[in-house]
Amino acid sequence: MTSLASQLDPVARAVRLVRIFSEPGPGFAVFSAVDPVAVPEPSRALLDHHSHMTVAMEQRHGTPLGLRVVARARDTGEAGGTTPWYAREILLLSPRGEVVQYGIVRIDLRRVDGPTAAVIRSGRIPLGRVLINAGVLREVRDVRLLKILPGPRLRSLFGSLPVLGEEPLPIYGRVAEISLAGHPAVELLEVVVPDREVAAT
Repeated sequence: MTSLASQLDPVARAVRLVRIFSEPGPGFAVFSAVDPVAVPEPSRALLDHHSHMTVAMEQRHGTPLGLRVVARARDTGEAGGTTPWYAREILLLSPRGEVVQYGIVRIDLRRVDGPTAAVIRSGRIPLGRVLINAGVLREVRDVRLLKILPGPRLRSLFGSLPVLGEEPLPIYGRVAEISLAGHPAVELLEVVVPDREVAAT
């Protein structure tokens, strides 16, 4: 089953999610689609796959990651429907409290059971880990990579980022969808924060 979001180009998919919480544009970030071969490591390895970013980032950092919910929203789905969509803007944190990933997730809570929906709403565990722990049949699909020039809003969430002169260097992210039990249920924007060691060089 194909969702409306998956029919859009990657930039439109990212902007669609950003608009839930922020005004899209240079004040947030400038997005462009990018071929995976043009994405430097380690960002490419962290983004170019069909697994949960939670798993990729846990493997990268060798430990479970913390979750900070920046903002939450609910909406009624496409065209004023009654779908109980739940959205949140999040940061994943290292054990030292450093931001390692930014994300926006929008999920159709009808596609999970009540206890799982309650855990998602509680905002204590990253979504990927919640779905894995719940044993939900899931498929990460329609992954597209993005080159991102972060604006003031995004930079304010990250702290230090690599710069060239006064301008921030590009960072990288992806848009993706997750199907639950064969139904499109989750839209994602996921942005990797460069390692602090890289940012300092």
